[in-house]
Amino acid sequence: MSRIFYAIALIWALSSAAFAHDFSALARVLPEDSRITDDGRAGVRVELGVSQGVPYRVFTLRDPYRVVLDFQEVDWTGLEVDSFLQTDRISDVQFGTYVPGWSRMVLELGAPLAVDTSDLRVDQVNGTAHLSLSLSGTDFDSFAATAGAPRQPGWDLPEPSVTPAKPGQNGTRPLLVMLDPGHGGIDPGAEVAGTDEKTLMLIFARELRETLLRAGGYQVVMTRVDDHFVSLERRIALAHRAGADVFISLHADSLSEGRAHGAAVYTLSDDASDVASHKLAERHDRGDLISGVDLSGTDDQVTDILLDIARQETKPRTHTLAQAVADGLAQHGGPMNSRPIRTASFSVLKAADIPSILVELGFLSSPRDLKNITNPEWRKGMARGILSGLEQWRQDDLVKRALIGQ
Repeated sequence: MSRIFYAIALIWALSSAAFAHDFSALARVLPEDSRITDDGRAGVRVELGVSQGVPYRVFTLRDPYRVVLDFQEVDWTGLEVDSFLQTDRISDVQFGTYVPGWSRMVLELGAPLAVDTSDLRVDQVNGTAHLSLSLSGTDFDSFAATAGAPRQPGWDLPEPSVTPAKPGQNGTRPLLVMLDPGHGGIDPGAEVAGTDEKTLMLIFARELRETLLRAGGYQVVMTRVDDHFVSLERRIALAHRAGADVFISLHADSLSEGRAHGAAVYTLSDDASDVASHKLAERHDRGDLISGVDLSGTDDQVTDILLDIARQETKPRTHTLAQAVADGLAQHGGPMNSRPIRTASFSVLKAADIPSILVELGFLSSPRDLKNITNPEWRKGMARGILSGLEQWRQDDLVKRALIGQ
């Protein structure tokens, strides 16, 4: 029996040929990573590469037999049917705009095929995503029983809610912290023994938010408050729109090889920082590049320079933040990784003007770490450790900023 993933009722709006690509999309297709091929005796494999993860859903329709994939939103420029379609088990494929904010791909089937598996993996380093769809032969009655587009509300994600803060000490302005529970929705992250990273990080983010609010002097925003998919670039944009002072991404990875264990704190690597400004300057959503600065009227070169200037101020503050949080984790939680301070090119760390760190609570592939991360008491200690690190960093940062002002 076919599985229907995230289906929705939408009115058929494709023409008999692929649409023109004159729309602004969240993601763009990567033709070199995309193909439809034979998979076994009666199966078909659909591989689709996109520049970043996007919400999607897949369902089947009858009369004629079709598999439909909807995306929010993909620019199909560069994808050619002749090179994309490499099997005669699919009679035709069409793709294009659908309704504002949505794109659609339709596979026309020569015979009934059931959706066996659908999996989208997001590369945490470069933000690209890869969708794999496995189809297998089925009988007409089984196909008809599950075909159709079940009705479901739209997928527009709400803006993150800001949790009110208690006044800071001595009348100081509350520190606005953006908490980013890794993964979510269609992207589960690491999965071990029936436990997935997205769920554990959402639980910990909620606990950490409560710890910060109880301490007073903090305002907390979350990139997601439930099991929603949020693209990597949107997470940064949300931090800018909220006016976040600090961005903390929360993860618990898994390694198939090696014996990595213990908590670690990541900052953006120097190599990644060198190219981040240029890459961000190429994008059109310039209102999300630097908080409070309108870059919509500047060209790429000027924007690149302004982003570099912002990074020069943010970089030492970020390194100090990472060290303070790592020290807090070691004192109140732990155990720490043998290299507790690390650098990487994670996309969520690329905000030019917001001190941003990624906290790896541990590795789900480590039995010890898995036991710790699933233990509420241990997580309380880690939350206190992050609070301690933020308190120390805020004090040091205020002193340094006062000295710079003089």
